[in-house]
Amino acid sequence: MMQSENILEDYPINFKLENIQQEIESITTKSGDLKDDVDVLKSIFSCIDLTTLKETDSADSVTAFVQKVNDFKDKYPSLPSVGAVCVFPVFAPIIKQYLKIEDVQKAVVSAGFPSSQTFLDLKVLETKKAVDFGANEIDVVISVGEFLEGNYEFVYEEIRQLKEACGDAHLKVILETGAIKEPELIWNASIIAIDAGADFIKTSTGKIPTAATLEAAFVMCNAIKAYHAKTGKKIGFKPAGGIAETTESIAYYSIVKEVLGEEWTNNKMFRIGASRLANNLLTDILKIENNATDAVKFF
Repeated sequence: MMQSENILEDYPINFKLENIQQEIESITTKSGDLKDDVDVLKSIFSCIDLTTLKETDSADSVTAFVQKVNDFKDKYPSLPSVGAVCVFPVFAPIIKQYLKIEDVQKAVVSAGFPSSQTFLDLKVLETKKAVDFGANEIDVVISVGEFLEGNYEFVYEEIRQLKEACGDAHLKVILETGAIKEPELIWNASIIAIDAGADFIKTSTGKIPTAATLEAAFVMCNAIKAYHAKTGKKIGFKPAGGIAETTESIAYYSIVKEVLGEEWTNNKMFRIGASRLANNLLTDILKIENNATDAVKFF
C-alpha cells in the first residue's frame, strides 16, 4: 500500500511552474559550447540505452544487434561502450548469452510494455521471468489511465510489486509524460514512482506521438532532487523517445547536471534512450577527434 496519501504533501513542488521555460532556456543557453566538448559527448554516449523494440525482432536479429555492441570495442577502442542494450523480454536469454562487454547492462521492457494494459500477476510474472533469464534492468510503464483517474494507490502498489519482482535488478519506471502532460501531474507521478521503489524514472516509451521533452525532464529531475534532499536516496533519470541529435542530448545532459549535479552525469544515474542518437554522437566525436567528415552508420 502507498505509505499514505500525504506522500505528495511531503514533497511539494520545489520550483515555480510559471518559470519552467525560463529555467530551461537559461540552462540550455549556457550549454551551447558543449557540442565541441569531446569528453561530454563521450560521457553522453556511455549513457545510451541502445534499443531494439520492433515487431520484426527475432532471435537472429537480436543476436546480430548484440554482436554490434561486442564489436564496437574492437573498432573504436578509445571510445566508451553504451550503457545498456534493451530488448523485449523474450530475448533476455539472447543478451545473457551473447553480450560479452561486462559494463554494458542487460535491459528488457516488461509488464505489458508499452501500454501496461494487462493483469498485475502477468506483469509480475513477465518481470520475474526476464530477470531469471538474465536481465539486470527492467523498464516498465505506469498504468497511465489509472494515474490520470487519480488512482494513485493502484499505481503505487503496482510499482511496489514490480520492484519486489525485480530482486536485485534495477527498475526503470516510465511515466509516459507525453500522455500525462501537466507539470503538476508529472511531479506527482515522479514522487509516487520513486517512493514505490523505482531505481530510475524515465520519461517515455517512444511509442506515442509526444515523447521526451525538456519540460518533463526539468520537472522529473527536480522531483529526484527533492526526494534525495529528504531521504538521501539517489534515483536515476532517463529521457527517452525522439532524441536523435547531439544538441538535443546535450540539453538533457545539461538539465541533469544543473538540477542534480555532477554526481548524476554518469551511466549509473543517467541514461538516454535514443538509439538513433548513437551514430550521430559517433559522427560528431570522430569529427572533433580525427577530423572525420563521413557520417558514421555503425549501429
